Amino acid sequence: MLPPSILDMELDLVDGLRVAELLDQGTCYTYDDIIFHPGYINFAADEVELATKVSKNIGIRTPIVSSPMDTVTESNMAVALAKLGGIGFLHYNSKIEEQVFHASRVKNHRADFLTDLLILQPSSTLYEFDQLRERSKHTFACICEADCIGSKLLGLVTATDHELLKDRSLELGSVMTSINDLVTSELAEDLDSFEKVLIESKKGKLPILNDSGGLIAVVTSSTLKKKLINPSTGVPSSDRSGSLLCGAAIGTRESDRSRAIALADAGVDAIILDSSQGDSMYQLEMLHYMKKVIPEVDIIAGNVVTQVQAAHLIKAGADGLRVGMGSGSICTTQEVCAVGRGQATAVFKVTNLASKFNVPVIADGGIQNSGHIVKALALGASAVMCGSMFAGTTEAPGEYFFQDGVRLKKYRGMGSLESMLKGSDSRYLSSGTHLKIAQGVSGTVKDKGSVLHMVPYLMQAVKQGFQDLGANSLEKANSLRNSGDMRVETRTNSAQLEGGVHDLHSYSKQLW
Repeated sequence: MLPPSILDMELDLVDGLRVAELLDQGTCYTYDDIIFHPGYINFAADEVELATKVSKNIGIRTPIVSSPMDTVTESNMAVALAKLGGIGFLHYNSKIEEQVFHASRVKNHRADFLTDLLILQPSSTLYEFDQLRERSKHTFACICEADCIGSKLLGLVTATDHELLKDRSLELGSVMTSINDLVTSELAEDLDSFEKVLIESKKGKLPILNDSGGLIAVVTSSTLKKKLINPSTGVPSSDRSGSLLCGAAIGTRESDRSRAIALADAGVDAIILDSSQGDSMYQLEMLHYMKKVIPEVDIIAGNVVTQVQAAHLIKAGADGLRVGMGSGSICTTQEVCAVGRGQATAVFKVTNLASKFNVPVIADGGIQNSGHIVKALALGASAVMCGSMFAGTTEAPGEYFFQDGVRLKKYRGMGSLESMLKGSDSRYLSSGTHLKIAQGVSGTVKDKGSVLHMVPYLMQAVKQGFQDLGANSLEKANSLRNSGDMRVETRTNSAQLEGGVHDLHSYSKQLW
């Protein structure tokens, strides 16, 4: 006798729990604690659409942004993220002028220009040049009248100028290739014209100068080659005038009001009010002030982890929210202060409220891999904010160094004593106290290469995760979650171990 067909079987085939059923039980969960059930696939992974908003008025193609930490985001990172369709948020652990400088670099950036140049003066020596090269990835130096962009270019020092010279006390002015022997160009509208000049001149470097001979940038043949090596970055995130999108963070001190105005004048598109605990009178006062004085700039408030906190900031006019408290790899807030929430639960609960008012939510903290990004977005976040994931990349601030044969960069929490002594203590509402209590640590991370290489692969993995969920967009994922068709369960410790690599003597984990 044949078994009955599936259509004839009167069975309840739905198992697992609705997301709300699981996360409303009074236990907070992290990303690793939960697992989603697969959905029905009727589309290709490449058809998944991840376009989203980071605030009410700012849309991005790639739902990933960089954290405003002083070892993660300055202009190089912000430019790279915008090129990739996301947005970077500049840290404010610096003077106002320095943060504005980085914002201006992002807004004035032109694709495929090198602007992070090693600029030295003629009196500098080859030895000094060697020391700087060892700590950075610069292969050549621009010799200018002053050691800054915009100064008059005098010449270049490249490998052919110095490699065979034994006397490293020689001044660069005596070994450089003079400006008279270089091929230079003025600023042009299209990159093709620069490529043509490089090809015809058979040179590897093309300095771009202003009308007075000041150095603006350099276009190199190696930069153009990277376009062929790295995955396509796609359409960049840009404003109405075509400039790259740029975000920045500020604190809630009185002095931050002038910082906010200066950033707005520099063209910053969104400002984060940066606090580990955003439900405070200080943030509400700053939010009211900024909405009145610089209404053209979107304000993202936070951090919050509960609906009550979120409601206060939404009511005050926040254009976006940042969710997370103590979930970052270098953050010790939950340990030190006994306050916070598991990130999976925090994202779901806050987005559940914020979505009713069309306020986008950025999931900040706890992102270690593409699976965590899938979970954050599936739980309702509009974008994820990465700190540790981008630390140690080529674009992250700081110089590489070697320790036990491993190439490293520094990475520290903004609540670490090291950062707080530099000024980030306002983020923890402790700038007026004499005793500094750390809510973060300082450490090192391995060299991870460029985010221009990392992020495209990361986003492809996210698309494959959404395909397995049966969601071809963030909107579809929200619909599946709200309808109850998205099912979820918790994972035991054994299940988490089983879900990773196991039972091997040795292995190499290469993600892409």
